Amino acid sequence: MRPFTYERAASAAAAVEAAQAPGARFIAGGTNLLDLMKLDIEAPAHLIDVGRLPMAGIEATDEGGLRIGAMATNTAVASDPLVRARFPMLSEAIVAGGSPQLRNKARVGGNLLQRTRCAYFYDPTKPCNKRQPGSGCGALEGLNRNAAIFGASPSCVATHPSDMAVALTALDARVETLTAGGGARSIPVADLHRAPGDTPHLETALDDGELITAVVVPPAPTGGQAYRKVRDRASYAGGLASVAVAGGRLALGMVALKPWRATAAEAALVDGADPAEAIGRELAGASPLGRNDFKVPLVARLAVATMAEARAAANGGGQG
Repeated sequence: MRPFTYERAASAAAAVEAAQAPGARFIAGGTNLLDLMKLDIEAPAHLIDVGRLPMAGIEATDEGGLRIGAMATNTAVASDPLVRARFPMLSEAIVAGGSPQLRNKARVGGNLLQRTRCAYFYDPTKPCNKRQPGSGCGALEGLNRNAAIFGASPSCVATHPSDMAVALTALDARVETLTAGGGARSIPVADLHRAPGDTPHLETALDDGELITAVVVPPAPTGGQAYRKVRDRASYAGGLASVAVAGGRLALGMVALKPWRATAAEAALVDGADPAEAIGRELAGASPLGRNDFKVPLVARLAVATMAEARAAANGGGQG
């Protein structure tokens, strides 16, 4: 680990101001950033601790949704009575990601901004355009079993690991941010992450030093909710695919470098297609790489099962 300086931010505005310095990074729970620093993948010159800022509240909005502070822990959100009552799928998604120890430390803002778990990204001896722009993508023709089937490019075929982000995408949630100079923005979670294109190292729509302050979830859509995830084993393993269903909205996880809103499937459902046909239309646009071809039938089965679970919940069958 390389030397760095540290400060504890007194306010969100002070944190954003401090983050304008070259090499500055925010830190809260540190469950992703500290690992990357130890591996010499990230080497921030200055860490700004925002974990103690008073942004951990979970409150109902006047419209019937929720406003979740960016410093709320994953555990606090998953166990909150309002979340469990109004958005049970969000609670399910959070519990599906990481161990209890990690959920106790990880914060909402950091969860959304965690970086890919691609093995080539984590190995400094291998080429990775996300870690070192211009070095190539080792996974493109390498060990790409966990790689993306949507939205990838010759520069990057990695996937985004957040379960929470997938659920929030299906729920049409937005992030609120504080920008340099004190401005505020509201960004759909579906638009927070960038597709890789030619610049996979540019991962989000945030400006340098922009701080996520809250996530706002609108009222739950009509219909049931459900979240399902598949991985090689039940613990200490990253996801292969996930599906979030909120009424007629679907989002897919671990299949792209961002949570993948399944708009083709949603449109097919509106047109009267059954779940299998609807997800089939979405998967017609998939581009697997060989070793991850299995993700196409896996997502097809997983989506149908998750939509059935959501329908059962809407009809009084409860959450699975």
